[in-house]
This record gives sequence, structure tokens and C-alpha cells, in this order.
Amino acid sequence: MTTPIYYVDAFADKLFSGNPAAVIFSQINDSYLMQNIAAENNLSETAFIRESNGKFYIRWFAPSCEIDLCGHATLASAFIYFKYIDKFSSNIFKVSCAKHGDLKIYKKNNNNFYLDFPTDHLIREETSSLIESAIGHKIGHLYRGRDDYLVNLKSENQIINLKPDFLKLKEINARGLIVTAPGDNCDFVSRCFFPSTGVDEDPVTGSAHTSLVPFWAEKTGKKKFNAKQLSSRGGKLFCELEGSRVLIGGKAIEYMKGVINI
Repeated sequence: MTTPIYYVDAFADKLFSGNPAAVIFSQINDSYLMQNIAAENNLSETAFIRESNGKFYIRWFAPSCEIDLCGHATLASAFIYFKYIDKFSSNIFKVSCAKHGDLKIYKKNNNNFYLDFPTDHLIREETSSLIESAIGHKIGHLYRGRDDYLVNLKSENQIINLKPDFLKLKEINARGLIVTAPGDNCDFVSRCFFPSTGVDEDPVTGSAHTSLVPFWAEKTGKKKFNAKQLSSRGGKLFCELEGSRVLIGGKAIEYMKGVINI
């Protein structure tokens, strides 16, 4: 069997930036096969989108495990949907996932795409000596969300210069760690580390902003944010808090179209 595969740089306005994702529109629904394909791709996530009775269902796989929610691969999937599958009739791509139900992605002017995701609820916890040791910083406050821990540092420079111990981060009881700080030329910056999924640092993480946006909204009283993720590839996001939902916006660009033989 052959099936098309696309590589897309999400949250990017030029090639070789943002977060690359593989996108596969196919009737494949075998978890073992999907995991092997994702491992072979060796990108932070591969999105599989299956159509059934006029409805699209999405699953996301990292190289070593299935993921409950992935922003950048969903944005990449919407980009491919609008480019190759539904070119004219709609500006909304609707998909359903097992844990979070129906999701919407809006296409707006100038190749902007907006994910409509549920907000995360953060709980303040006791400081973790393991996380402090892993990132080399004392932590004032530690927060736990649905999937990840979140740490607020003081400055963008601290975020840029962070050199985590990934072996120690693998030991934390969560998918990973989000670190954030006020931005010098934007509202806030972040980096995201997920070594337990096979991805030491994720280039740009849409799903992390379901935690980051309500966190910064509570701290600042603002609803709209320009954000940057400061990985080596870097990415820009435009976010807005709307009640219990977060709109997470960015651009995307296609890198490759091919065929896999399975």
C-alpha cells in the first residue's frame, strides 16, 4: 500500500524554521503501524488523519509514543487540508480526537491558521529539587498542568541560556517541562522539553500555549499575546484567550510531499 505524506514547517513563515511535522491523510488506524511510521519519520510528531462518514479523526505520534494533543502537527494538518483536500469551500477544518473531542482550525488572511484548543488548568505545587537540578535554577513557583510542569523564570536571557539535563528531566512525572519568562520584544517567551517522548527540545509547541496563555493572562490581565518559542529553529505565535478556549495562531509552509510504501 502507498499513501501520501507531507512535511510541513508549522508556526513558520520561512523554511527551516518553526516546528516540522509529518502529515498523513489515510485510513490507517493501526496503532502499531502508526507508531512505527512516526519512529521512521523521527520528527517530534506525525499526525494521522482518517475520514469516516464525512468526519475527520486525528491522532498524533511522537517517535516513541502516542500524544494526547499536539498543536503544531494539527496546524500542519490544516495547512495540507486547505491546500490539497478542501481548496475552496470552507475556512474551517474540524477534527476529532479521543481525549479532547472536537477541535477547530480556522484559516484567515495571509496564510494564518488559528487552533481553537481547550485551556489547561494549572495547579501550583511544591518546588521540585529534581527540576531545579535539571535546569540549574532555583524555582520560585512550580505549576502542574494536564501534561506538563511549568516554571516561570525572570528573564528572556535565562530562557535562552538554559542548558537542561535531559536525563534528569526524563525522571519527572509528566510529559515534560515548559519554561517561560517575559519577552524583551514580545509578551512572553518559552522553551519546551519532552525527553520522555523522544524529543529533548520541541522547536515550537502549540499545545504548551494552552497552559502558557491562561498563565500569562492571570499574571498580566491581558487576553491577546505575541509569543516566541526560543528553540534553535524558533517560532512565532499569536494567541488569544477566549473563556475556556485558547486561539493559537501561526503560519505554515510545505517542505516536502512524498509517498510511503507500507
